[in-house]
Amino acid sequence: MPRILFVAAHRPDRSPSQRYRFEQYLDFLARNGFACDFSYLLSASADEAFYRPGHLIAKLGILVAGAWKRNRDAARVADYDIVFVQREAFMTGSTWFERKVSRSSAKLVFDFDDAIWQLDVSAANRRLGWLKRPAKTAEIIARSDLVIAGNGYLADYARRHNDRVMVIPSTIDTGEYVPIPRHAREGPICIGWSGSTTTIKHFEMATPILTQLKQRYGDRIRVKVIGDGTYVNEELAVRGIPWRREREVADLADIDIGIMPLPDDGWTRGKCGLKGLQYMALGAPAVMSPVGVNAEIVEDGRNGLLASSSAEWVEKLTLLIESAELRARLGAAGRQTVEERYSVRAMEPVYLQALRSVCPPGADLG
Repeated sequence: MPRILFVAAHRPDRSPSQRYRFEQYLDFLARNGFACDFSYLLSASADEAFYRPGHLIAKLGILVAGAWKRNRDAARVADYDIVFVQREAFMTGSTWFERKVSRSSAKLVFDFDDAIWQLDVSAANRRLGWLKRPAKTAEIIARSDLVIAGNGYLADYARRHNDRVMVIPSTIDTGEYVPIPRHAREGPICIGWSGSTTTIKHFEMATPILTQLKQRYGDRIRVKVIGDGTYVNEELAVRGIPWRREREVADLADIDIGIMPLPDDGWTRGKCGLKGLQYMALGAPAVMSPVGVNAEIVEDGRNGLLASSSAEWVEKLTLLIESAELRARLGAAGRQTVEERYSVRAMEPVYLQALRSVCPPGADLG
């Protein structure tokens, strides 16, 4: 039975990147002959301190504890056939863990879903930004036996450093994300956005558009923000709600029209369209900026809508506000797109074959 050690920053069920990239495949892999272990760095208490401003002494302690844990992991990599690193093994510029794996008998699989070769530091940790070294991404890729990229843009970057690259998109568990009937709903139409405190700046790109629509439609529409519990916009009557794992699907299912505005830059082109896929999986039509993979996920007018300029955003959202039939048609087509191309079920055979491809000859693959 091949053994895999999954290495990531966050505890299970905490990070969208981990949940939608590998955690939701763990039971499937176990059913198909893999023994899976998971090593993460940040406990719930450490996580709270690590992503808050200040707390430098606590953060130093977290780094020291993390280095100690990775040192213990490094001592046991020979017990595994595969070590799967999601984004990075350690949160500084060091690649010592990945180098250790690459020199061992274990195969190194590297998975990433953002343009992490570019510097992106949260506001809470800006003073510690000097510890980051985005160039390490290329070094890890070069040492890997297999690189799994979340989209073609990321894969193109990875292929500059390694030929063993494949694309597996971020995927939705369509057994958990089940559309609910919207035709019988009463009350205002909900235009919703989901993200985090670090991406709320993307939502704010849409606030002038939403303000214009709010002035036109008044109480016929309402705006919902998920992921930043501190966000307030009095003009839109918005109080953001924090992300809650136990409420994730229910909070998203309240949305009638999902939006994903993005600037067009090197970081956002690496995004994997997750929030758009979440809206679509629940049967809500998505309006997205045609940036990066978004333009691959959405065929404008068939399974969602794409909008670039402010005028296009107003036009597309107006169409959806005015037509329940259009919302239903695009929502159903979006759900079908997720089922066929971006669901766990659709990608399970691909994921399984990817990991089997790096197993040692003679391994019992079940």
